[in-house]
Amino acid sequence: MPYTYGNFTIYNLGEKGAGIKGRQNVQDFVQIRDSCLQNGTLFEDASFPADNSSIYYSRRSARDFVWLRPTEIVEDPQLFVEGASRFDVQQGELGDCWLLAAMASLTLNPKLFHQVVPEDQSFTDNYAGIFHFRIWQYGTWVDVVVDDRLPTCDGKLVFLQSQTKNEFWSALLEKAYAKLHGGYEALKGGTTCEAMEDFTGGVSEMYELNQAPPNLFKILLKAHERSSLMSCAIEPDPDQLEAETPLGLIKGHAYSITSVKMMDIRTPRMSGQIPMIRIRNPWGNEAEWKGAWSDQSPEWQFIPEDEKEEVGLTFDRDGEFWMSFRDFSAQYSRLEIVNLNADSLEEEELSGDHSKRWSANEFAGNWVKGASAGGCRNHLATFHLNPQYRITLEDPDDDDNDDKCTVIVALMQKNRRAQRKIGLDCLTIGFTIYHLKNPDTAPKPLDNKFFKYNASVARSPSFINLREVSCRFKLPPGVYAIIPSTFEPNEEGEFILRVFSEKKNNMEENDEEVDIGEADDQVKSNDTFDDSSDVVQLFRRVAGVDMEIDWVELQNVLNTSFQREFAFDGFSKDVCRSMIAMLDTDHSGKLGFEEFKKLWSDIQTWKNTFKLYDRDRSNSLSTLELRSALHAVGYRLNYHVLNALVLRYGDRRGTLAFDDFIMCAIKMKSMIEAFKERDPHNTKRATFTLDEWIDKTLYC
Repeated sequence: MPYTYGNFTIYNLGEKGAGIKGRQNVQDFVQIRDSCLQNGTLFEDASFPADNSSIYYSRRSARDFVWLRPTEIVEDPQLFVEGASRFDVQQGELGDCWLLAAMASLTLNPKLFHQVVPEDQSFTDNYAGIFHFRIWQYGTWVDVVVDDRLPTCDGKLVFLQSQTKNEFWSALLEKAYAKLHGGYEALKGGTTCEAMEDFTGGVSEMYELNQAPPNLFKILLKAHERSSLMSCAIEPDPDQLEAETPLGLIKGHAYSITSVKMMDIRTPRMSGQIPMIRIRNPWGNEAEWKGAWSDQSPEWQFIPEDEKEEVGLTFDRDGEFWMSFRDFSAQYSRLEIVNLNADSLEEEELSGDHSKRWSANEFAGNWVKGASAGGCRNHLATFHLNPQYRITLEDPDDDDNDDKCTVIVALMQKNRRAQRKIGLDCLTIGFTIYHLKNPDTAPKPLDNKFFKYNASVARSPSFINLREVSCRFKLPPGVYAIIPSTFEPNEEGEFILRVFSEKKNNMEENDEEVDIGEADDQVKSNDTFDDSSDVVQLFRRVAGVDMEIDWVELQNVLNTSFQREFAFDGFSKDVCRSMIAMLDTDHSGKLGFEEFKKLWSDIQTWKNTFKLYDRDRSNSLSTLELRSALHAVGYRLNYHVLNALVLRYGDRRGTLAFDDFIMCAIKMKSMIEAFKERDPHNTKRATFTLDEWIDKTLYC
């Protein structure tokens, strides 16, 4: 069962609602620990076994690792030694410095740290060889359980380790992160902001420093005040792994930014302030910056002693150093910032300056082939099919002279790193933003005509195959539509769209409300029933004396009538039973003549619609036309319902046969009418007991 921690609901890994695909075995830390304590055993995690399959998936290991518990590696293992510190994170043989930089940054905020590393575990009290860690995944916090068997060689840890040999929180957290993504190999290569988001639930930004905005230092100062996590890196050398620059910095290596400050400086000629950045190399050794403001450099003589004391200045060989902002911008290639929402900030931060809070909204969605995977704006014919979201910005930033609103938009695709082992990589994704000049009259959703005649006002920097693409914008107050998409149409995937703004933003799906109304005149049935009509004569012959028909008899009537018009195998048992159920109010399993007339009228309307939208006369309907076709019938549906219908009734070619379209229409009508029966005042809310819900949905 989910549990609560602070402002968050935490799901156990494998639990429905955890948002992680392909996991069935639910692992509850407390239950497993207590069971092991009762049985006098140490936990062994069968879902992440202590063998090479948990390390590599693309190749065989060149050596066999020995998996040892900390109690077998050192005499006095501890989860923490004198608390958690950024110096506890030392890289091993795995190329996951991006993850290590995030872990080092995490230690700077005790609240965030213990949100990820729970305090209810140790190697002494209730030790049972089991530990757990909380990791954010796509809008949900997930509790990941691991045993404490770690891969070693010659009795030493192979991967991440602490500078203090008997401290193990960092190695165990790395193992939990590896388990979440399918193995240690899955952690090779990544961006620090990916891990920082997973440790905070924040939203990330990425800046190429040779294209940085002029107010970047102001952005960094605000980010530091908001307890944002930050990192930086230098473009890697293609010919040499982790090459060192002449000034001591490592290329292709992720560094943590641990402080941002306007520092007082006094020289014989002047006094003032200089923008400074403190940076840490996760190797935690002497590999440090050797330029101006490095350890022991002469520039420090111009900094007052009280200022040095305030910033905790040390000159240890610990991988941490200061740089001027000018040198930082010149030496580093990329900056990553993860902004935290209000749930992750300390209470004292929230109770004070409101400018330290972000207003945050998020929506989860998906792209489904043939329904809502419309591709980018280059594909105008299908672009409007993508999911759409509307945001309203009312108030400009407090310190903005142009009366504009700061907005960070982030589009993240879900579950892609964990699917590397089956050959799936990240999709190429991006988003586009449109200003709605007349939001009250703009269509919901925006149609093809809107995109044909309106230009975007903002967009993601590029479409790129990263887990997340994000960007900061300055927009005037107003109403905007955000369209997230893949670059090419018909690429399927799940996503989460998040919007952070300095002032409140209102966000909603830009879509119709599910409902039912009158069919369009061009498709509405105008059939009249008289005693001489073929269908009436056929009904009477089949119905017999009681003038009622069951599903078998209905199948006979319909197939006799419609197989003359359509080249199909006839209506199936399920379709005919659903037709009966749609009008069978007394649950007799039969229809009388009056009920049959209503059904016949509906079928004729659906038939006319199918013919109208079967534009190539192929006896099939493109799933791309399904929404328009159902709209003509009188059904209003959003893209979530459309996705479900396409997945349920469409085929691999992206088409629906005539009988599938009829079944689709029946299901829509039955479900909507069952709901409306319980919602007479059209509140869009209804209450069912479990047995009532099963009864309504099972027999339709």
